[in-house]
Amino acid sequence: MATSTDLKAAEHARWIKNKALELGFSFCGISRADFLEDEAPRLEAWLKNGMHGEMAYMANHFDMRLDPRLLVPGAKSVISLLFNYYPDTAYALANGALKVSKYAWGEDYHDVVKDRLKQFLHEIQANVGEVDGRAFVDSAPVLDKAWAKRSGLGWVGKNANLINKKQGSFFFIAELIIDLELEPDGPVTDHCGTCRACIDACPTEAIVEPYVVDGSKCISYFTIELKKELPAEWVSKMDGWLFGCDVCQDVCPWNRFSVVNSEPRFTPREQLLNMSTGEWRDLTEDVFQQVAKRSPLKRKGFEGLRRNAALLSMDGNGGK
Repeated sequence: MATSTDLKAAEHARWIKNKALELGFSFCGISRADFLEDEAPRLEAWLKNGMHGEMAYMANHFDMRLDPRLLVPGAKSVISLLFNYYPDTAYALANGALKVSKYAWGEDYHDVVKDRLKQFLHEIQANVGEVDGRAFVDSAPVLDKAWAKRSGLGWVGKNANLINKKQGSFFFIAELIIDLELEPDGPVTDHCGTCRACIDACPTEAIVEPYVVDGSKCISYFTIELKKELPAEWVSKMDGWLFGCDVCQDVCPWNRFSVVNSEPRFTPREQLLNMSTGEWRDLTEDVFQQVAKRSPLKRKGFEGLRRNAALLSMDGNGGK
């Protein structure tokens, strides 16, 4: 028989899910703030095999990544949220130009989604009362895909991206970790089946086996995270990507269900989309400041983007 505490947890969960949709999130799921037992050996093996490359931060705070109660003392629930960034397909990079991942076409998602999360936490506190917690969007040791999977927002596909059966994978994942007891959701089943589209399409063969991505071979890693010079043997496999890579998502059959996002701050920047390979190669500090202002591109920096463009131009796989 359900107790008054159970009923309250269910009532709060329903209100939170409705409020998430009102605030512009596409999907919301809830899980208990427990230790991620299944993820521990997978994360340990991934790190031990050096698949994080130069991303040393991935090896930090190992225990904290697996237990949100170490990150937020007293945490009882993890609210997982998906925020759509799929752009209008009427927009496209200039024909033959270097490629930029879709998530970077508009304003920096850290700012956009974090603003919404702060508002969400405030709304919860106003509705429920004293609730303590923290908001996260790709900015702390949180295994966001694991939590989203546990809360039923999708399954982690063979390309290691979270895939939602209704709308694919072009989402930012965010969390509110709070000390409020909420009725949890359960995971959904895997629907990748026998499909190998992402594995076969990856230009650098970074998907070393189904569900395992060697981050140190990923084009996104090469174009964003790698600080030292890109080894010559990889340059010819970059497929024209200047910043990030969308190949494994673009070929995923589930992304035929993607819908255009409704966030004005994600409107693609015309200047960014129309820049030719030559303009990237000859990038000036002033143009960089215009294109990268409040953009994920600023993470790579002026010199980093010029370096990427020069390498792709030199190899001849970067278009005009």
